[in-house]
Amino acid sequence: MSARAVGPKRTASGPLEAFVLHSYDWSESSLILDLFTRERGRLAVAAKGAKRPYSQYRSVLLPFQRLHVSLAKSLADEAAEVHTLRQAEWAGGWPMLSGAALFRGFYCNELVMKLLARQDPHPALFEAYALTLPGLVEGSEPAREQAALRAFELLLLRETGLLPDLSVVTLTLQPVAPQQRYVLVPEAGVMVAREEAGSLSGEQLLQLQAALQQGEFVAATVGALQRACLSTLAPLAPLRSALRLLLHYHAGTSTLRTRLVMQGVQNLIAHEPTRRS
Repeated sequence: MSARAVGPKRTASGPLEAFVLHSYDWSESSLILDLFTRERGRLAVAAKGAKRPYSQYRSVLLPFQRLHVSLAKSLADEAAEVHTLRQAEWAGGWPMLSGAALFRGFYCNELVMKLLARQDPHPALFEAYALTLPGLVEGSEPAREQAALRAFELLLLRETGLLPDLSVVTLTLQPVAPQQRYVLVPEAGVMVAREEAGSLSGEQLLQLQAALQQGEFVAATVGALQRACLSTLAPLAPLRSALRLLLHYHAGTSTLRTRLVMQGVQNLIAHEPTRRS
């Protein structure tokens, strides 16, 4: 499949690999993009003329599609908080997310925006994000979709230095015992659980830690984490709750906006009056 190119030819320094996390209106004809790039982390980029009806950018600057982008090279742009987009082209990918998968994708985007500082490259996390998206496509098995989300949350927390070592009790550095129950506490890491409700077994934590240390290849780590979440952590509710507690604490919010929107849509569907034939 041929790439869809916009703008002049690539510069000698080459393009950046990127995903569009979010876009904001800048003027009647332009947008500010929040890009997640492999080489430079999150960047704020101005896409001039992107809202014009016949702009080729309209078919390129889409969320959840891998892009190659080039930025203006002036000294003013290099030092600016908002860079200027010079070129963008589609780098290939998978079908667009739709339905509930769209919310899951925007949830991942919101996590990246909340927890990743600008200009802070995380190439491994970028690849993990790219590997997670195919698992969110509508029609995937619900358990696999949830496993893909949990694996991405774990990798995001690890890459940003916010995930404790799951193989030891954080405060004592004692090894986690497979048969013991544990909880994840934002201020204290891994702790012995006082009650079983909402806790994880030591065996589960050890399997997750082993998956996180799978090897130097991101694909192997993502695959191992997804398999661990899918096959050894059913039901997924305790892990989901534990990771949500960590994510909300470090994001500085009690509820993410994407989750609120999704809950609102689900409530509308649940309370929609039954139509009579």
